[in-house]
Amino acid sequence: MKSKIAVLVSMMLALLMASLDTTIMNTTMPLIAKSLGGFDLFAWPFATYMIATTVLAPVAGRLSDLYGRKQVFASGMIVFLIGSLLCGLSQTMIQLVIFRGIQGIGAGFMMPFPAIIAGDLFSVEKRGKIQAIGTSMWGLSAVIAPLLGAFFVEHSTWRWIFFVNIPIALLALVALLPYREEYTPKKAQIDYIGTLLFTTGVTLLLLVTVVDRNPFVYGLAGALFVICFYFFEKRQSSSLIPFSIFRDKTLRWMNINGFLGWAALFGAASYIPLFLQNMAHLTIFTSGIVLLGTAIGWITASVPTGTWILKYGYRPLFIIGNALLAFSGVLLALLHEESGFWYVFIVMIIQGLAFGMLSTTGVIGAQQLVQAHEKGISTSFMMFSRNIGTAIGVTIMGAFLSKSEDFMSGMYQLFLYGLMGSLLAFVTSFFIKDRQSVK
Repeated sequence: MKSKIAVLVSMMLALLMASLDTTIMNTTMPLIAKSLGGFDLFAWPFATYMIATTVLAPVAGRLSDLYGRKQVFASGMIVFLIGSLLCGLSQTMIQLVIFRGIQGIGAGFMMPFPAIIAGDLFSVEKRGKIQAIGTSMWGLSAVIAPLLGAFFVEHSTWRWIFFVNIPIALLALVALLPYREEYTPKKAQIDYIGTLLFTTGVTLLLLVTVVDRNPFVYGLAGALFVICFYFFEKRQSSSLIPFSIFRDKTLRWMNINGFLGWAALFGAASYIPLFLQNMAHLTIFTSGIVLLGTAIGWITASVPTGTWILKYGYRPLFIIGNALLAFSGVLLALLHEESGFWYVFIVMIIQGLAFGMLSTTGVIGAQQLVQAHEKGISTSFMMFSRNIGTAIGVTIMGAFLSKSEDFMSGMYQLFLYGLMGSLLAFVTSFFIKDRQSVK
């Protein structure tokens, strides 16, 4: 029991670090760019972190299936610690971009493991509660990240937004020491070529969301690498992503649904504070507080979801979750200049309920519908599908906002897009069929 508590502490600290560093630079980046120079690279510290985190999550999951959870999880924390130290010591923007990539590699190797290890250690009923605790780390970071960033800038130096990770990472590593794995790895050769093809292809595809010049070239090159990866993997006995797991129609539609739902509305959180600042004239802090509604809804839905799965199955929960998501899309599409804090806060709670139910049900399904030696890659690929969806959704929404004639019409267009996407996700939820879990 003590081992489980210790690893739970370690997992939550790792999630806190990764989530903090996703958003803590939002308010401090202008000052950092001014300090280091290179405003033309302003977006790249965000992009390198996001790309590395997204691309490497499936790799980490597969490695954990082959070599064990503890070893890969600890390696991710160590890389994240080193990346944080280097980011804090950066002297130029180019250095910061590179070191943020290293930090993102560590985050990519950390973030799937709270769900993966929870699948090894805890029953289905308890996993919803574990995910709720993990969600609370994201909610906590949404509130304290801007406060920490402002505090360090005003009272010390922006470099401490990275240095603060070092004691947290060390504490997480110490908490992980007592952990004794219950999962027995299935030894196999690492698919180096497949890993290279996959990471290169997905990286190029994600670069389309951030580059200004020749995005078509990046997209085409990325697509070619992904196609090569697919045909190469089909001939491998120990592939990076065993395509056999997608022969299961239930799991396949769960991944499709996750991609569509997250592409539709998960990125809305990036634009809600902007709407409140411009139209309701709220402060940066107050407009950020509204996102706590998402965390409240997410935690509320996550806690009982494990029990609901055993009672009702996957399909009804996906249908209800997507119905709630589409309803939140309707309410967002009805936003207008007079919509204030409490209207948006309620919408965020509803959206949080939707994502909490869908996220927990999808992750548990990804674990229960595969063999034990495929649980890591199945779980992390579910997260990968959602992350790719989020990246695409945020990019599309940003394009609507930047190309519109005025701010409010841009917000209306991006939320209308979110509504259409959520309705499509709702339709796909009916293709998810319940079946016997593998274990």
